[in-house]
Amino acid sequence: MPFELGMTVTWAKLNPTLHTWFVCETQRYRVDRSLSDLGGTDPNIHDGTISGVMRELCNAFVRRNGPRPTVPQMVKSYRIVARRKEAIMIDAGADSLFEARVFEDLVYAAKALVEP
Repeated sequence: MPFELGMTVTWAKLNPTLHTWFVCETQRYRVDRSLSDLGGTDPNIHDGTISGVMRELCNAFVRRNGPRPTVPQMVKSYRIVARRKEAIMIDAGADSLFEARVFEDLVYAAKALVEP
């Protein structure tokens, strides 16, 4: 991950109007110990919980326009999509959530929850 994060930071420095980056972490101060080059960066600490991840996503993307779901709404959507995960993987014949088709189907399922 340090390599990918380094590429991300470099890309953002070269293209400041095109790219924004965030660091998410489960524990406070761990980034300071493991990646000292990020001194001065405020990581989004999610405490390793679903609610914490949703909270930090809301914090990270607060600058975006459009609808602003609440953390409870996001957790509810997560739980509904998570229940569909196995069926989506079976339908795609997949072994991993990180296969392109599975990811696309998960995105579709999540969008269907919020679009009229």
